[in-house]
Amino acid sequence: MIDLKQLRADPERFKQGAREKRIDVDIDRLLHLDEEIRRLRHEMEERRREQKSLGKETGPQIGKLKGQLKSAADAERSALEDQIRALEQRPVQLKTQIQKCEQEIAQIEPEWREHLVKVPLPPDDDVPKGGGPQDNVEVRRWNPDGFDASRSFVEQRGFTPVSHIQIMQRQGWVDFERAVRMAGTRHYVLTGDGMRLHQAVLRYAFDVITNEHGFRPTSVPVIVREECMEGTAFFPSGRDQAYHIEESTRGSGHDLFLTGTGEVGLMGLHKGEILDADDLPLQYATVSTCFRREAGAAGKDTAGLYRIHQFDKVEQVVICRADEAESRRWHATMMSIVEEIVQRLELPYRLLQCCTGDLGPKNADMVDIECWMPSRGEEGPDGVPTGAYGETHSASRLYDYQCRRLNLRYRDASGGTVFCHSLNNTVVASPRILIPIIEVHQNEDGTLTVPPPLRPYMNGAERVGKAITDRVGSG
Repeated sequence: MIDLKQLRADPERFKQGAREKRIDVDIDRLLHLDEEIRRLRHEMEERRREQKSLGKETGPQIGKLKGQLKSAADAERSALEDQIRALEQRPVQLKTQIQKCEQEIAQIEPEWREHLVKVPLPPDDDVPKGGGPQDNVEVRRWNPDGFDASRSFVEQRGFTPVSHIQIMQRQGWVDFERAVRMAGTRHYVLTGDGMRLHQAVLRYAFDVITNEHGFRPTSVPVIVREECMEGTAFFPSGRDQAYHIEESTRGSGHDLFLTGTGEVGLMGLHKGEILDADDLPLQYATVSTCFRREAGAAGKDTAGLYRIHQFDKVEQVVICRADEAESRRWHATMMSIVEEIVQRLELPYRLLQCCTGDLGPKNADMVDIECWMPSRGEEGPDGVPTGAYGETHSASRLYDYQCRRLNLRYRDASGGTVFCHSLNNTVVASPRILIPIIEVHQNEDGTLTVPPPLRPYMNGAERVGKAITDRVGSG
């Protein structure tokens, strides 16, 4: 949630931020409603102050007037009675006026809040302008020794690559047919070494982030109340992507939602709390099952493990002091940890600076890592895909946007409370990460060379799968 004081002081900054993010929100209407609420609250406070003073002053005034009434002439009695009546009725009038203000505020606030939660955090000034993913800016590329993603796989490895779908199906590592029968499209069953690889990469990433970088291992619920989804800014804009459990229709007091990332639970841990500044930064890591409806993604990456409804993810979250420089340092640190992991897995990747039009409502900045996958991209003259990069990681800097919504603060040196800053990053998401692992490290005989960091989690195996001679090009 944005700072209303900043909005009132510089509404054009927030209007421009919404335009750059391609988010439709009526800021002028919000400011009008905000002014009305502030006027009504001021009026209420004035009436309440008068109420307090009346309690001390009205009794003696009425007593004095009643004393005068006893000896008053007939001509004066009517005026004195009117004054007494007015003083006796004033508390009732004030109470009625206060109630009227409260009722008007209650009528206005739902619309006011509806607009307020839609106002996005403006992008940082150094985020490149752009309309969408096509305008993201490549920062750098990295290739493992002996491989260059700008050259063809065949040229470097001496054989035509096949897709992760073909490899995994031939090796019996995945079963799409039975999964679809059970749960519908975009579901899968991992079996044998497919499941072992899935668990290996999750465990490896979790061990790196917790053992080597000091993030606190934490489990969190993946079924949460609506206020957690709204507090972390996944609602209202991402509501269509969440699975909704309508418990209220079955007698429960509130509905629940399946989370699409462990970030929701990690940030929700301290909702409504005031932290000790000396305890910051908080560094959390979780591994959780994630659920996304992928609404609006029909026909896009429908085959294989790229765009699915259920997956597992190691997520890292940092909650730090309200300092832009510190937030920027953590953003760079979190990305460097992920780059370290991907490099150890020997996966070609590129770092992308997301443009304004590709940022979500909550992000001041976002950087993606895209790993190179041989089965993606345009088909070459031989009908084989030439390979392309696909998103596997994303790191976001949010400043106090989430923490305002969650009312998550810390007490500073002066004793005042300040909203924290927050950041989050995908350490690894699987099974999507299995696509580049399997496709990049495939062998001509259909087996897979296990990246060295994963071998301890694969019973020490350097290679898995059985040799298959009837290879075909990827499709």
